[in-house]
Amino acid sequence: MSTGNTPDSRAFHTAVWTGKDMIVWGGTGQFPMNTGGKYNPNTDVWTATSTTNAPTGRDLHTGVWTGGEMIVWGGSDRFGDGLNTGGRYNPDIDNWTATSTVNAPVGRYDHTSIWTGNEMIVWGGSAYPSLFNSGGRYDPATDSWIATSTSSAPSGRELHTAVWTGSEMIVWGGNNGDLTNTGGRYNRNLDSWVATADATQERFGHTAVWTGSEMIVWGGGFSGFNTGGRYNPSTDTWADTTAVNAPTGRYDHTAVWAGSEMIVWGGGGNFAGFLNTGGRYNPGADSWTATSTLNAPSARAQHSAVWTGSEMLIWGGVDWLSNYLNTGGRYDPDSDSWTATTTIDAPDARRRHTAVWTGSEMIVWGGDFVDNDGYHFLNTGGRYDPDSDSWTATTTTNAPDGRESQTAVWTGSDMIVWGGYFDIPNNRIFLNTGGLYRPAANSWIATNITNAPSARAEHTAV
Repeated sequence: MSTGNTPDSRAFHTAVWTGKDMIVWGGTGQFPMNTGGKYNPNTDVWTATSTTNAPTGRDLHTGVWTGGEMIVWGGSDRFGDGLNTGGRYNPDIDNWTATSTVNAPVGRYDHTSIWTGNEMIVWGGSAYPSLFNSGGRYDPATDSWIATSTSSAPSGRELHTAVWTGSEMIVWGGNNGDLTNTGGRYNRNLDSWVATADATQERFGHTAVWTGSEMIVWGGGFSGFNTGGRYNPSTDTWADTTAVNAPTGRYDHTAVWAGSEMIVWGGGGNFAGFLNTGGRYNPGADSWTATSTLNAPSARAQHSAVWTGSEMLIWGGVDWLSNYLNTGGRYDPDSDSWTATTTIDAPDARRRHTAVWTGSEMIVWGGDFVDNDGYHFLNTGGRYDPDSDSWTATTTTNAPDGRESQTAVWTGSDMIVWGGYFDIPNNRIFLNTGGLYRPAANSWIATNITNAPSARAEHTAV
């Protein structure tokens, strides 16, 4: 694609396809923008959109194509306030016409918009601290709004999805204070809602451990759950983990199985920043015990954790201020106490790396950090001996390419890392390569890519 006359760099903009051009508009760079561009793929040419009478700069808005015009509406201004203004852009004459605000929905962002054939329906979204279950139908022929019913409408939410079936708008999922698995079908002819069946609960950024008979999942989610579940594959049944005395809800934390307890630690909380707290969960008693914060490592997320047989070792990660860390700690659940790991000869600070326990050492490898020069994806690592509190670097000779969000397992004699990704300018490269690291020889052997799975990251491996 040509870069001549391209719009300024931006994010959280909108894009529509007209049948011959793509029109991008709005979004944020240093500040929210009211500029855009029309791109014709047949001629590989960009043409700027007029700013005369254009809506005020914004991001997190929506845009639909009517067949003759692009309609943009809502979004957030430079102060984070929700907008209830918009505009209709005619690309043939490069002209903007404002949308009426009479009876328009309350200003918002992170909402959805769909085009029915003669109306734009906007619904949901937020304007801090409110989440909306309201919306409106905009008729460009009359420049008028009609509110959508809130009777039996889904709960207020943002970052959901919406589709038009030809007769109904279906909205589903999103954030309604937590990730939600609910939705609704809106019939515009009847101005009525019917609920969609609930799907399996959604969450991400959670952890899972295997106890020997059950899988325990905990935490995660858009806002950080403090809930979880125990899955018994023998009976194909779930049991909730108690929330009584459970740690603060979080995501991007770590969890290890200690033989009779699951220990969770660190991570990010929705409004609590990053955490240096944790908890020990006993599935036999369905009970939680807090981990000590005395001498605990600094709060962090996207770190690693392993269980040695007597201690949990945590290392690396990133703090709330985006400082990358090469510190860690050893947690003894018997004494509920922490001991810092040395930073002498420790690997460079990083996050989203992997760690395995060999029986005598923790091996950390890969991950990334960001500085003024951009992202750095690492193919370095280190072996930590808790008995001597010392680090030994892993060789980079024949090591896999630097990456993050890969997996690593210990075979009994080797560490195998696989997958992950790294970035190059304007492109993310997912990998289906890996390496077998033998600590006894401090050597790497590449994994074969013949018949390997497709490239990926943030997967699992056992």
